[in-house]
Amino acid sequence: MTLDASIASRLKRDGNGLITAVVQERGTGQVLMVAWMDDIALARTLETRRATYFSRSRQQHWVKGETSGHTQYVHSVRLDCDGDTVLLEVDQVDGACHTGDHTCFDADQLLAPEQ
Repeated sequence: MTLDASIASRLKRDGNGLITAVVQERGTGQVLMVAWMDDIALARTLETRRATYFSRSRQQHWVKGETSGHTQYVHSVRLDCDGDTVLLEVDQVDGACHTGDHTCFDADQLLAPEQ
């Protein structure tokens, strides 16, 4: 799969050829996780609607839920104004975090909302 040239030309990748992917739950708006994508991962996601990312530690592509069953069905993908981040709106099955939590942002609240 090749990323459409009109999309690829708008991306501002980091030194490793990656862009940030922010994953938001459809319906609740809750941020579930942040991951990385390269052109191949973004192309696969756009074509299949299955969230595909690039693992910096393993140096390979992975489809969310392929081994865990905790899948993400992608409803929409938006590019931010700078071209360095995409926002995926997904339906999440089970936990999005590798710990099994629903969101990767359940663990540590550094600043509580004002009352």
